[in-house]
Amino acid sequence: MRAPPWPRFLPAPPLLPLQLLLARAVRHILRRRPGLFHRLGPHRHTRFLIDPLNLPLALLLIPDPERPVLRAVRRANPVPHDARIAGSALTLLDMIDGRLDGDALFFTRDLQVTGDTEAVVCLRNTLDDLDGSVADDAASMVGAPGRVILTFLRRLRRAQREAGTP
Repeated sequence: MRAPPWPRFLPAPPLLPLQLLLARAVRHILRRRPGLFHRLGPHRHTRFLIDPLNLPLALLLIPDPERPVLRAVRRANPVPHDARIAGSALTLLDMIDGRLDGDALFFTRDLQVTGDTEAVVCLRNTLDDLDGSVADDAASMVGAPGRVILTFLRRLRRAQREAGTP
């Protein structure tokens, strides 16, 4: 079973407020974890496309410690990238959250990786080696509402796993 697609009757979220939120989030995470992107070594300038297949947008991440980029891009306007990580939004959250093994997700086809797989493995290992979660860091940026939303998404994902939904 696949995650349900974005409802056709809902418009895609506006990019400008999302871009501002994402830029703030990446800066917030780097303040909390200053060495995070340095751990990527030669992959610090890789253009990662994080592609939640059931949403109308993807995220472009360039983990440059000096000038990090995290921005939303419309699926209809593809951007150049070196590596692409695709799956349902909640599966990607689990991977970013360090709750699921990226290798297992890849082999069960819940996660698709194309392009520079070495860079993707390095990114995944960096996230796996963290104490805590980058998702927690991002949610803490907006305080209690962010933590409530993250808790809801984690519970939704757990319910999907228990029901056998990727």
